[in-house]
Amino acid sequence: MVTAIRPEPKAKLGPTQLLINNQWVESVSGKRFETINPATGEVICDVAEADAADVDRAVQAARQAFIRGEWAQLSPTHRGELLYKLADLIEANKEELARLETLDNGKPLNDSLNADLSLVIACYRYYAGWADKVQGKTIPINGPYFCYTRHEPVGVVGQIIPWNFPLLMQAWKLAPALAMGNTVVMKTAEQTPLSALRVGELILEAGFPPGVVNLLSGYGPTAGQAIARHHDIDKVAFTGSTEVGHLIMEAAAQTNLKRVTLELGGKSPNIVFADANFDQAIEGAHFSLFFNQGQCCCAGSRLFVEEKCYDEFVAKSVERARSRRVGDPFESNTEQGPQVDQEQFNKVMSYIESGQLEGAQMLCGGSRLGDRGYFIEPTVFADVSDGMKIAQEEIFGPVMSIIKFKDLDEVIERANNTMYGLAAGVWTQDITKVHAIANGVRAGTVWVNCYDVFDAAAPFGGFKQSGIGRELGEYGLQQYTETKTVTIKL
Repeated sequence: MVTAIRPEPKAKLGPTQLLINNQWVESVSGKRFETINPATGEVICDVAEADAADVDRAVQAARQAFIRGEWAQLSPTHRGELLYKLADLIEANKEELARLETLDNGKPLNDSLNADLSLVIACYRYYAGWADKVQGKTIPINGPYFCYTRHEPVGVVGQIIPWNFPLLMQAWKLAPALAMGNTVVMKTAEQTPLSALRVGELILEAGFPPGVVNLLSGYGPTAGQAIARHHDIDKVAFTGSTEVGHLIMEAAAQTNLKRVTLELGGKSPNIVFADANFDQAIEGAHFSLFFNQGQCCCAGSRLFVEEKCYDEFVAKSVERARSRRVGDPFESNTEQGPQVDQEQFNKVMSYIESGQLEGAQMLCGGSRLGDRGYFIEPTVFADVSDGMKIAQEEIFGPVMSIIKFKDLDEVIERANNTMYGLAAGVWTQDITKVHAIANGVRAGTVWVNCYDVFDAAAPFGGFKQSGIGRELGEYGLQQYTETKTVTIKL
């Protein structure tokens, strides 16, 4: 179903400039670019466009804050207090932030408020608690020596976040970096800069010292590349496509061999055995693919279903997809909003065409909804084979591919037949199958009889070309820490 989109913006706009050294400033070039409401295709506003000159300014501010500014003198306890205060401010303004997120990104307001904002607040509080609890070890070594380790911040960190979860990805990057005492130069996604910039106002209100957090709206080939190449950035953290991840890593290696962490694409297998709780598996598979308009790096986009229950599962999955409510993301009963922009809309539609041309059976969806905005019908393909483009490449849209399998050993082998390794799911009541999938599938996260369960304490990241390093949990702190060994003669 689709509902009409009302023209009013429904959200209060925040800053549209760059945040550098605790000042809102225009870009050096004076250039600005438009950000679009994906539900209508209309311009929301324009924002400052950063490029290499602005990255230089931000890095200088971050370096000064790290070396000799107020931030360098703060105790870990005080850093934690600032993060707690930021979390409180985000919570106090969560409805405003959720509306801004929905306006700029297109995701349903219910998801922005109840999923994204809840996880954002929890992430800042989790790492606020870690700030004064990171400690080294004393190590017994041979000879008359006292040996110990210190965990120190990496330094100036460049962070590049994606458009699918703007506020949440900002939190995943900022919180552990700041808890460890690093300073940050962050580039927001050009499609969705507004909510991240609004958090910049809250960072100032919380009392973070000058230069600690610098926020730049801009494009990947200019501002993003400048961050990856910059000689005075000590580490770069990126979330986005595997293709761009290769470019980030190459650029980082060409300057100062900066540390790199990458959270990249996925083509995650979601495996349903015939002994699964059928209703839970149907809804879980639906959620794992269609949540956030299919724009999730860990989406269960290769849905393997055991042949014993394949036909029934396909029929019920189609029925569920047809009932999915698509429309105005500000309406309370909307389940699915628009794709983020025209480019993403075109990409998804091209994959739908490819599935049809390669012989998959399209059982529902496949068309645009409405006459404006970037809405796509929930689409389900059956009789999908492993070699088809829709089964191999990351679609990042509301397109479900259902694939038949025979037995446990076969599905493990086929699940691993991909360059990706971000996540996986399994639905079964057989604990033997659970452990076989959890141990055998090469993925950074395996969900059992559930999907897309996230917590700030649980690490997330990928195997193979789905990335390098981990975010969240104690493992996330390691990515923003240098270990120093000190040996003293007694």
